[in-house]
Amino acid sequence: MDELVADVVIVGFGAAGACAALEAADAGADVVIVERFAGGGASAVSGGVVYAGGGTAQQLDAGVDDSVDAMYAYLRLEAGDVVSEETLRRFCEGSREMITWLEGNGVPFEGSLCPYKTSYPSDDHYLYYSGSEAAGGFRDAAKPAPRGHRVKGAGTSGKMLMARLKEAVRKRGVRVLTQTHARTLVRDGDGRITGLVADSLSDAPALVRARHQRFAQYAAKPGIYVPSLRKSLHRRVERFERAHGRELRITARRGVVLAAGGFIANREMVREHAPAYRGGLPLGTSADNGSGIRLGVEAGAATGELGRISAWRFITPPSAFLGGIIVDEGGQRVIDESRYGAAVGEKLIEDHGSKGWLLVDAPIVAEARRDTKAQSQWFQGLQLRYLLRRGRVTGATLDEVARKAGVDAGGLRASVEAYHGAEDPVGKPAEFARRLEHPPFSLIDISVRPNLGYPTPMLTLGGLVVDEDTGAVRSAAGEPIPGLYAAGRTAVGICSRSYVSGLSLADCVFSGRRAGINSALAQGVLDKNENVF
Repeated sequence: MDELVADVVIVGFGAAGACAALEAADAGADVVIVERFAGGGASAVSGGVVYAGGGTAQQLDAGVDDSVDAMYAYLRLEAGDVVSEETLRRFCEGSREMITWLEGNGVPFEGSLCPYKTSYPSDDHYLYYSGSEAAGGFRDAAKPAPRGHRVKGAGTSGKMLMARLKEAVRKRGVRVLTQTHARTLVRDGDGRITGLVADSLSDAPALVRARHQRFAQYAAKPGIYVPSLRKSLHRRVERFERAHGRELRITARRGVVLAAGGFIANREMVREHAPAYRGGLPLGTSADNGSGIRLGVEAGAATGELGRISAWRFITPPSAFLGGIIVDEGGQRVIDESRYGAAVGEKLIEDHGSKGWLLVDAPIVAEARRDTKAQSQWFQGLQLRYLLRRGRVTGATLDEVARKAGVDAGGLRASVEAYHGAEDPVGKPAEFARRLEHPPFSLIDISVRPNLGYPTPMLTLGGLVVDEDTGAVRSAAGEPIPGLYAAGRTAVGICSRSYVSGLSLADCVFSGRRAGINSALAQGVLDKNENVF
């Protein structure tokens, strides 16, 4: 068995792992990252949006007036009590510095404000309302402000985020062991985590390593859109690992940080913890299989929020669709349509049997077609094309379109009549409301089910319970497990109860930095009394 020694060993090289490595290295620790594939993880295939506010440089450039108090008030409603008030306040107060810190590590941002409500902006805009800030109820509790800071890069810019973070990590001299799969944690007689055992392809033939990397890359994209392709490619990856992996023991003098992502690719865990959330598109890579959570549980860790899954049912872009209403089979309203797409998805799944339709009229359809190119990324344009073709039925009257869609006509008529009243029954702000009175009427099927034309991306939000001051993993008895930390979607964090765009990556940065510096603090690398996070 080959052996390595480091101060801090990090499992996973996505955003959380990268940020942990940067902080640990800057604190003077010798750091090793163990990465099953080439690095990047779900962060690299994400939209690259970081949730921040309170007056960031980008907000100021865009003329946005925001405050820490407003950000905190909004997130308190959105996230609930998943973390303490003190932790959430610390997150909000530090979010401006978080963006500055990322910029200092080469991550580019820009204050070009998106002028319309969208789920993800075009390449013309990099600051936008990425949650439910302007929706009914939320806008009354806190002054709305755009806090979605999209990394400046073409397309889905998570790849830019991870390219710059990976470059910063390597500049620090951090050792990155790619194609190395963490198998089990090692603990001493006192119960302290002292390292891990992994399987590595470092000595495998060059052709094997190249194919392993290529199959893993294709499993991430385009495999994310074609689950059957991902499964096939991942089986080949596993065969290479079984046939050519050699055992490697890595000793951690100060701590191990688990930052291996969530478990959306582990269908057995999803069925166990969130059985209603099937039929979605697993958002992440095949490495999001719960391996980091499993390692923690085997070491006696407690878990939390494992039943929380974010299921995205976006109706924007185009922004015109906000003027429609979402109804169920009975024609009843489902939710304020200006809410974030994960709130829509959760409501459909939990309360309406995963079935829903968007009712719009002729002017909204015409406006949607007109704005598609200007407001959409390529994948959003393809989805809208599907919705306006295969996903839509039309009728000259509400009764006719309801009959074609299989929706109760009486319920639909009553919902439209109520929608046209003085106040919207589900609280949608007046600025988003439109009268639906110009035929032909359309009912667009937005039900949650396996559908490549209009998929429902899903990611897991729960994980290992951690100490909110240090990131140390807590045992089932509530005590910190010595030498073990967790971050990102391997841990319970800011977004583990309710997700809006950018909140997971922001939590990866927040919790990754926290775990990195506190693992480096162990064994006296820094003064333990220093207030660092």
